[in-house]
Amino acid sequence: MTREDTSPSPAPAASRGAHPTASRGALPTALRIAEIAERLRTRRPRIHVLTSPVAQTFTANMLLAIGAEPSMTTSPEEVPAFVAAADGLLINLGMLDRVRRDASLTAIEVAKDAGVPWVLDPVKIEVSPPRLDFARRLIELEPALVHANRAEFLGLSGIEAAESAVRDYAVHTLSTLVVTGEVDIVTDGSHLVRVDNGHPLMDRVTAMGCAATAIATAFRAVEPDPILAATAALVAVGVAGEMAAASAAGPGTFAVEIVDALYALDAETLTERARIR
Repeated sequence: MTREDTSPSPAPAASRGAHPTASRGALPTALRIAEIAERLRTRRPRIHVLTSPVAQTFTANMLLAIGAEPSMTTSPEEVPAFVAAADGLLINLGMLDRVRRDASLTAIEVAKDAGVPWVLDPVKIEVSPPRLDFARRLIELEPALVHANRAEFLGLSGIEAAESAVRDYAVHTLSTLVVTGEVDIVTDGSHLVRVDNGHPLMDRVTAMGCAATAIATAFRAVEPDPILAATAALVAVGVAGEMAAASAAGPGTFAVEIVDALYALDAETLTERARIR
């Protein structure tokens, strides 16, 4: 359930994602990740999410748990107003129909005009050639972040997700790229960060990757450095996954426990458990 009627007033476009103490190019540290997470909870950014109906509820709950506000309308009449007043936009290509395709193009145009950072999740583009073509078209519109798993990266680039290949692709697309796997990679082509947090049960819950990308969008809404924002999001979700797995009996209870774990995350836990290199 979204909270479109209770969202906080939007920040001016020029200040969205900005922070006076943020410094571009600084390498992520556990302390910086904890500070960004606290900033997110203080600012409560609203993230407009265009995603699969299968993913909507879980994604909304995960955003609320981390401290963000979700909105998810795909209505052509409403998308421009919702995106223009949002702090971040996620375009998720899961269950890509004509309505969501058209809404995505409209939303990106509005986001770029309003200075709202937008993130692309190219779900299952390795399966569908039309979806792959559409994803490549969207990448040309310069997303702030592209968040893919290894199969999706192979579909986009035509090559396996070795670190050198991921770096080269980020340079080619002029975007910051996240490639998730046993070890998650974040790179803009110049810097590369590895995140080791997470748990295998995360692969057994529908829409976990979709929700994680939404959380990355929320972090990007409050942190202008995309490397820092993406790394902080991966650590937060990964640590929450580790905490949830400790008390879950299986995928069903894990899906509930990870929402609670995200909600309970504090600076001390993030600082102690972050595994980045």
